[in-house]
Amino acid sequence: MTENKLTRSEVAAMVDHTLLKPEATRGDAEATVAQAAELGVYAVCLSPSMLPIDTGEQRTCVVAGFPSGKHHSLVKAAEARLAVDSGAHEVDMVIDVGAAVDGRFDEIFADVITVREGCGDAVLKVIVESAVLLETIGADGLTEVCRRAVEAGADFVKTSTGFHPAGGADVEAVRVMRAAVGDDAGVKASGGIRTAEFAAELIAAGASRLGLSGTAAVLAGFPE
Repeated sequence: MTENKLTRSEVAAMVDHTLLKPEATRGDAEATVAQAAELGVYAVCLSPSMLPIDTGEQRTCVVAGFPSGKHHSLVKAAEARLAVDSGAHEVDMVIDVGAAVDGRFDEIFADVITVREGCGDAVLKVIVESAVLLETIGADGLTEVCRRAVEAGADFVKTSTGFHPAGGADVEAVRVMRAAVGDDAGVKASGGIRTAEFAAELIAAGASRLGLSGTAAVLAGFPE
């Protein structure tokens, strides 16, 4: 699949328009929400401190345990619950990547199920830092992490925070993650997606949601 086989509106409907910079202001968040409406994306992904905020027709997504994942599971769950109570429809949580690297997959399961219980009916996406896992425990390890996340109640598995030096979204990682979860969950690709061509490659590999900050530039590469 290439980018010219997808339309702008089809891709926009898969996008979480994202603002997670530490220096972002309330005004920046409001501008991001306005741009999201203009672009017609699916959701707006913000830091939980930006809530409550009116995102209009776009869904509100926030992060939990971001970006390190080293928070206690109960803290992540409380953060997720507070976000949902403040208007969030979706929560993107970060696993303890070190636990995955150590092969402590039961801890990953417990972490996710705790946040699942905390966020109730909200959509839960689980960020696994796929670049790290492919480098350290390989495709089999990444597969196991994704499977355990879905068993624990994740609606999506997500490649990256976009903040880890190991890198962001990758076509190989998305293929592995899609094969791991099959049709049981979505796959969100995020981190370093700056062109329509790359976005299309990730979608072809199995991504069903994209986390983008440079959304306008990516969408501009797709035909109306």
